[in-house]
Amino acid sequence: MEVNPPALVMLPGLLNDHRLWAQQAEALAGQVDVQIADLTRDDSTAAMARRVLDEAPPRFALAALSMGGYVAFEILRQAPERVLRLALFDTMASLDSAERAATRKGLLELAHRGRFIGVSPQLMRRLIHSRWLGSHVSAAVQEMAAAVGKEGFIRQQQAIIDRADAVPLLAAIRIPTLIVVGADDQITPVTEARLMHERIAGSRLEILPECGHLPPLEAPERTTDLLREWLDV
Repeated sequence: MEVNPPALVMLPGLLNDHRLWAQQAEALAGQVDVQIADLTRDDSTAAMARRVLDEAPPRFALAALSMGGYVAFEILRQAPERVLRLALFDTMASLDSAERAATRKGLLELAHRGRFIGVSPQLMRRLIHSRWLGSHVSAAVQEMAAAVGKEGFIRQQQAIIDRADAVPLLAAIRIPTLIVVGADDQITPVTEARLMHERIAGSRLEILPECGHLPPLEAPERTTDLLREWLDV
């Protein structure tokens, strides 16, 4: 039996904090008990997952974006019985390609040397749809990155590099699962969302038009509506 009101734990992505999900948390307040996790304090997805589980209610719905999705998969490895529902936004179960892994390691090395600039203009163009460049959305992205900072980035990037392959886990997921991806996501593209959808029985796939990697900021109302339907509240 699900708890009433339902508990919802939300996991941010790389260089994101609670502000990523703030609009959804506010809109769902009163209908669900929302908790937005802090994923800046650990340098492995396993440790991040343990911390989330230590701070979460006994049973909860779990919504995650990008790096948060990697942590969500680890939560399902550690305590699958505690997760009632799963929502995966702009993430992937696959490991990085060799090229992408090399890029991550290069950025990590630069950060260790002290060269941390947050979200560069080049990365911003990959993160969000072009219509949001120079807007409140891009400003929010920069503010979150600055708040996470160099040390948080180093811990998060190391966790991503060392994460386990989640593809073998997908077939075992038997809870109501929502998969959402921006049609123009260049970080975790639609092909990755389709792979998860194909492997997770009964999952629902939603592709958001004119949206990049950050639907909670780029399409906040639609994101809230999808979460409300998924939560059945």
